[in-house]
Amino acid sequence: MNVTVVVGGVGGARFLQGVRRLLGVDAPDGGGSSHRITAVVNVGDDVWMHGLRICPDLDTCMYTLGGGIDTVRGWGHAGETWNAKEELAAYGAKPEWFGLGDRDIATHLIRSQMLRTGYPLSAVTEALCNRWRPGVTLLPVTDDRSETHVVITDPEDGEQRAIHFQEWWVRHRAQVPTHSFAHIGAEQASPAPGVLEAIEGADIVLLAPSNPVVSVGAILAVPGIRGALRTTTARVVGVSPIVGGKPLRGMADECLDVIGVETSAEAIGRWYGARSGTGILDGWLVHDTDTADVPGVAVASVPLLMSDPDATADMVRSAFDLMGALL
Repeated sequence: MNVTVVVGGVGGARFLQGVRRLLGVDAPDGGGSSHRITAVVNVGDDVWMHGLRICPDLDTCMYTLGGGIDTVRGWGHAGETWNAKEELAAYGAKPEWFGLGDRDIATHLIRSQMLRTGYPLSAVTEALCNRWRPGVTLLPVTDDRSETHVVITDPEDGEQRAIHFQEWWVRHRAQVPTHSFAHIGAEQASPAPGVLEAIEGADIVLLAPSNPVVSVGAILAVPGIRGALRTTTARVVGVSPIVGGKPLRGMADECLDVIGVETSAEAIGRWYGARSGTGILDGWLVHDTDTADVPGVAVASVPLLMSDPDATADMVRSAFDLMGALL
């Protein structure tokens, strides 16, 4: 079976652990499984910082699936130290609000060197994964620039300006007057090699419980992705990131407020919409305490707490069951 998953960072990485567990490809060598998992990963959070290209969602997926994630924070390298961050601060280097761990810097150095040499991001990601052996093919949605920026009212001078998503998220914690999101470069971007083929050739496509606005939404902003999801012969099943009216992690509610969508499983399902109409969903999983009526979409209420890979695998099985997909 070919399974394609549309993912963001922490939630997407944990969801991929469940997909691997269900399909029996947990081992670095794939466990001898004939199943294939491809993750189409958000790059809207990517940014140049201190001369290094940072790809938070790709790295979170790579570290999580490769056994190198900091399990307490859910992001970053395990066993991290912060000597470089302290030295940068001593020099007064800006921005001071973004910290790079010493181990993490090695990943960014390799990536930046390869990008400057002319390798596309997809090839760089493949090379980095040769070390981590995630058991999943990680594909950036595009090799081109497609960064999420946020239009805010600057709290210091009251002027409206656009800032990179990382500054809005990390520095301001989304707690500034916010007006809109813009995917800079997306209109000129093209899907990375293998992305459209992974969607078109899948037996099932899953939308992980990632932020619907700045993770899944940023992926959909790349031309060709929405069309591929609408025309694939595979069924497309989304998993709600909302449990009991709240996101389990992150600030999806802050993002949804900006675009005028209620923080509920039903509202997000309707925002994605049905493929039988103009949307992208055939199925929609919501938490067992929630309900949703999404016209044209099959809905099931199941436990959606990703407490461990086994619990997450049960979620994934429910998505298969909803569409009658057989393992």
